[in-house]
Amino acid sequence: MGAPSRAHGRFACVAGYARSVADHSDRHRSPDLDVDALLADPGIRIVVCCGSGGVGKTTTAAALGLRAAERHGRRTVVLTIDPARRLAQSLGLTSLDNTPRQVKGVEADGGELHAMMLDMKRTFDEVVLAHTDANKAEEIFANPFYQAMSSTFSGTQEYMAMEKLGQLRARGEWDLIVVDTPPSRSALDFLDAPARLSRFLDGRMIRMLLVPARVGGRSMFKLASASFGVFTRAVTKVLGTQLLTDVSTFVAALDSMFGGFRERAERTYRILQDPETAFLVVAAPEPDAIREAAYFADRLDSERMPLTGLVLNRMTTVAAPAIGSDSARAAAVRLDEVGGHGVTADAMRVHAALVDQHTRQVAVAERFVSAYPQVPVVEVPAQAVDVHDLDGLRAIGRSLAGA
Repeated sequence: MGAPSRAHGRFACVAGYARSVADHSDRHRSPDLDVDALLADPGIRIVVCCGSGGVGKTTTAAALGLRAAERHGRRTVVLTIDPARRLAQSLGLTSLDNTPRQVKGVEADGGELHAMMLDMKRTFDEVVLAHTDANKAEEIFANPFYQAMSSTFSGTQEYMAMEKLGQLRARGEWDLIVVDTPPSRSALDFLDAPARLSRFLDGRMIRMLLVPARVGGRSMFKLASASFGVFTRAVTKVLGTQLLTDVSTFVAALDSMFGGFRERAERTYRILQDPETAFLVVAAPEPDAIREAAYFADRLDSERMPLTGLVLNRMTTVAAPAIGSDSARAAAVRLDEVGGHGVTADAMRVHAALVDQHTRQVAVAERFVSAYPQVPVVEVPAQAVDVHDLDGLRAIGRSLAGA
């Protein structure tokens, strides 16, 4: 299947994966997202699932990866960040780690599914090992500041997700990489973190700490100019002597790698802007999640990144949409008056509650749909139970494909 055409302009990149479906509702409807066309397109090599936390990004990413492998025969790897243990179990794996592992039980003719979980410290270690000699690497690994930074520093997880994505793409062995973005307070952290880390590594304090390291180590602090001495005393007062020493030693050891951090971040950023990448914003029909989805759509547009569609997850389904909630409640009252139809009356009340809930969800989702009418949407029904095996992921995949 050839790559759908991509026009230019605001959100025009989504047009190739929209399909026309008859609409029997009274509300405005965005075009439906053709997930199978997206997954089958050989020109698409990366699918990024993004959105706020707790909306089902990880399950969506796994379901997309499984469908790409089984339905479209693609060799796929899913890069997930801190998934629930049940997801690893649903993929038939006892655990996920920083190395792609093949998922067994995939019913594919030529396709394969591999899965991995980002280990940000191990990824950081791999970067250090790849870009410095063994002795320097050992010095960096032993540095207390590096140990803290590689494990807990704000933005490190998001930056290392970008590093790992770049590594996977550079290996060239995957037809499709599906990325589950890090769970963050804000979905925008995934795009902001590499720039934040680069600014930190290029920041004024770091550059000044490099001065003594480059000219002769700690003794240079004694020989520095008066202005540098003032700076050193101020930083020492804030950080403490030992931490300042650890930071200075870390900076000196990592000096040769600073440019590499920035260059790789910029290179991966350009990959995310390329037409080979498709962003899917995942949201639940809740005000906060829809608001975050709208912020993310605006950000993708401003960064010229290809927004392909919205996955509206956990939508309430109504078995008999022709029966409104008022009619259902009135029928329940009449059944109670007649007597002998208690179960049916209760069923009508449950139906009325579901109709009201669905109506509220549609109204919330409409905030996104009305603001971005060009963005294709696919609705995924709320599941009765958590996904715990490949069959559950297949069911999600069928819903994503509109089947």
